[in-house]
Amino acid sequence: MVLIGGTSNVGKSTVAQVVAERLGFECLSTDALARHPGRPWRTPEWQVPAHVAEHYGSHTVDELITSVFDHYDRLWPRIEELITARAAADPDSARLVLEGSALWPVRVARLQVPHTAAVWLATDDSLVRARVHAAGRYEAATDEERALMDKFLARTERYQALMNDAIDRLGLARVDAGGGQSAAELADTVLAAVDAQTAPGRSSAGR
Repeated sequence: MVLIGGTSNVGKSTVAQVVAERLGFECLSTDALARHPGRPWRTPEWQVPAHVAEHYGSHTVDELITSVFDHYDRLWPRIEELITARAAADPDSARLVLEGSALWPVRVARLQVPHTAAVWLATDDSLVRARVHAAGRYEAATDEERALMDKFLARTERYQALMNDAIDRLGLARVDAGGGQSAAELADTVLAAVDAQTAPGRSSAGR
C-alpha cells in the first residue's frame, strides 16, 4: 500500500491516480469514508451549500483547524481499519493507493503494517492560493465569496504548516509538489521515496 497525505489542493488526488496506474493498484480517497465541509466556492456545475458557507463564514481560523482535526480524530479508526484489513489480505486485495488530508503524520507513523509506505506532498502557499483563486474565479467573485475562499485558504495554510512541523519532527518522507513538475514527474519522486522505505514514511536513512 501507498499512503499519500498533504493539505487541500496540493495535488494529492492527481498524483495518487498516476501512482496507482503505474503500480496497477486501486486508488481511494479518505474523503470517500466521510467528508468534512468541502470547498466554499461555486463552479458552473456546483453551488456552495448553505451549511458550508455558514461553516467558513462563522468560524475563526483557529476554530476551523480545531473542527477539521476533530473530524480526522473521528475518521482515523475507519482509516486504520481499512489499512490494517488490506495489509492482512492476500496480495491482490492489499494493492491500494490511499490519499487524503486525514492521513496525519503522527498517526501514520504509529502504524505497524507490512508492505506499507507513506509520503506527504507539500508546496508553497502561493501555489495553493493560485489554484483556489483559479477554481473559484476569485477576481470575478463577490466580496462574500472572496471572504469564504480567504478563510478556506487560511485554514489550509495553517494545516500545512502544522503538517510540515510534524513531518520534520518525525523524520518522515515529504515531496515538494511545486516547481512546475508534472503529475508524472511527481509520481516518479513519490515512487522513489516509497522504494526507499522500511516503515510507513521512514527510510533506512531516517527520511
